[in-house]
Amino acid sequence: MTDFTMEKGADGVAIITWDCPGKSMNVMSIDGLSELDACITDALADEAVKGIVITSGKEGSFAGGMDLNLLAVMKEQAGDDPARGLFEGTMQMHGLLRKIERAGMDAKTNKGGKPIAAALPGTAAGIGLELPLATHRIFVADNPKARIGLPEIMVGIFPGAGGTTRLVRKLGAMGASPFLLEGKMVEPKKAKAAGLIDEVVEDPLAAAKAWVLGATDADIVKPWDAKGYKMPGGAPYHPAGFMTFVGANAMVNANSKGAYPAPKALLSAVYEGALVPFDTALKIEARWFTHVLMNPSSGAMIRSLFLNKEALEKGAVRPKDVPDQRVKKLGVLGAGMMGAGIALVSAQAGMEVVLIDRDQAAADKGKAYSEAYLDKGIARKKVTPEKKEAMLNLITATPDLDKLAGCDLIIEAVFEDPGVKAEITQKVEKIIPADCIFASNTSTLPITGLAKAFHKPDNFIGIHFFSPVEKMLLVEIIKGKETGDVAVAKALDYVRQIRKTPIVVNDARFFYCNRCIIPYINEGARMITEGVKPVLIDHAAEQLGFPVGPIQLTDETSIDLGAKIARATKAAMGNAYPESPSDDLIFFMEEQGRLGRKSKAGFFDYDEKGKRTGYWHGLHDRFPLAEQQPDLIEVQERLMFSQVLEAVRALEEGVLEDIREGDVGAILAWGFAPWSGGPFSWLDIIGAEYAAERCDQLEAAYGERFKCPPLLREMAEKGETFYERFSPEAKAA
Repeated sequence: MTDFTMEKGADGVAIITWDCPGKSMNVMSIDGLSELDACITDALADEAVKGIVITSGKEGSFAGGMDLNLLAVMKEQAGDDPARGLFEGTMQMHGLLRKIERAGMDAKTNKGGKPIAAALPGTAAGIGLELPLATHRIFVADNPKARIGLPEIMVGIFPGAGGTTRLVRKLGAMGASPFLLEGKMVEPKKAKAAGLIDEVVEDPLAAAKAWVLGATDADIVKPWDAKGYKMPGGAPYHPAGFMTFVGANAMVNANSKGAYPAPKALLSAVYEGALVPFDTALKIEARWFTHVLMNPSSGAMIRSLFLNKEALEKGAVRPKDVPDQRVKKLGVLGAGMMGAGIALVSAQAGMEVVLIDRDQAAADKGKAYSEAYLDKGIARKKVTPEKKEAMLNLITATPDLDKLAGCDLIIEAVFEDPGVKAEITQKVEKIIPADCIFASNTSTLPITGLAKAFHKPDNFIGIHFFSPVEKMLLVEIIKGKETGDVAVAKALDYVRQIRKTPIVVNDARFFYCNRCIIPYINEGARMITEGVKPVLIDHAAEQLGFPVGPIQLTDETSIDLGAKIARATKAAMGNAYPESPSDDLIFFMEEQGRLGRKSKAGFFDYDEKGKRTGYWHGLHDRFPLAEQQPDLIEVQERLMFSQVLEAVRALEEGVLEDIREGDVGAILAWGFAPWSGGPFSWLDIIGAEYAAERCDQLEAAYGERFKCPPLLREMAEKGETFYERFSPEAKAA
């Protein structure tokens, strides 16, 4: 079985077809590279072949990128010198793509080469675009569902198979930046407008063949191989180019805060490569690519944001023996912001939705949320009026509980009060089918307790969305003590339908995500009571890669919500509740009426339009600033350890069953330092021994909340890592 096959036509055109057996989309492997090399060598040597077209055997796509296991193989094959293996392996890819690009032409005259075109049926990502960029003309099917681009930066690396060097020389640094630094993926017509590809046609294979047969020597010489080439927008030493690179450097640091190694390495490869001839630039790109791959951050990001995320989305933790549980008719109880968002994403997935609230006006307001969202889509030309009408027709907004008859899944999203939830649960269970799964969208209340109001606790589960539902990528599924496999499968299949990433955790107060987020927020609040500057706290977090610091996050989520959670938790835990100075701060802010962004007054001051104008200085009348401010690293480690220790305790207590879910969930739910790969990956990067030692120091300085969990202490003594001990492969061994 081969990935690449070649057929030589009587017209003199050799068609090389990429079609990985058993895969829905092509990915490049080591064997695939060898097969492609052999096909190209054969075609270039055959005098009967006038030109070559590279295409895909997959309907609607060309390729999804590189098989990332290839990088691990390259490392392993180098033995004690993995950097050499990665560099040499990368240069082999450059050699193959350069062979395609030069196509047998004379080095001095640029004549005598064979035209090579790419015919893409659809989506081309990563190496799936880098390979076509090395050909002489790219034809793409007029397929609006297709996406073209280089998304590598999103998983901690950058385009290292010549994509960086070619795209900058093709579009200029400014034109290439959205695709290189943002990982932007666009549909074919936008890709053509941007200059990524050459033609959008109905039949790319026929068009590519026709072009190949008519191409001249001049048609196949790349601009950077022609005499007198000048980089679009100017090279770094040109006045215009200089300003471009100054701006790019500022943009990278503003967006990444220096936390991510890949953007800095990419920019270095672009800048240094622009100063030298093309083939030297490829070597520079390969060196910086190797540099990034040798950084543990890239491996952690690839594992969490690509491999683990994909595994969870494909059902890695789904009960194996339960048949398909896709939702046909969904009931949503509560048409507030959460319920309205759940209705929206469910209708987008094609489900029939019954949206319930106390009266028709409230229910209609919830449905209006979807209408407003779709109107914005129409304004951006991403939604048609017909699609809007069809989606809204799927949502029935009503106060009539009888309309829930026939639902196979109910999601309750009413007020966060056990009594209110129990009352609506008992009313609804009299109407819905006996086998209907009932889910609560609670963010803090234990599922086992809520399930007592339902007649079949094995059919009761938690499905915890994050706000806003339509934007947040993660859904946390919570198993109560009696939750059965069918309910778990139903929840997982539903989350897959709405195209989000699920994690499944066992029941405990705050579950997993909020259990880790709350200490992050509380640690920031504690520091304020100690006199640490709020700006130092927030900036320390941002420089770790968090989207917002804990102080700003508190304002965004609302201060009175934190006060309500603190009171409810204290009432539930009684004397076991750990008193905290952070509560004093939150209650003080609540008393002042400074409830956060929603009240235009919180830890920040706001203007009339709700824009932050700076931190509120009145805070320091109650909590004066300390004369001596702490070291940045000290602040950062307090923020990091406050979260990761809760993640370890969640694993230790069985709340988490799979560390992949702990890492993926942390990044997608609250933006935990994505460069680290998540809490467990971060602990593996710094090492359990150092982590345990640092816990002891932090505990001595700041209290018992930093006490080293027994599991982490044991791993430090044994020299273990979390992924060595708890990965699915380790468990199976």
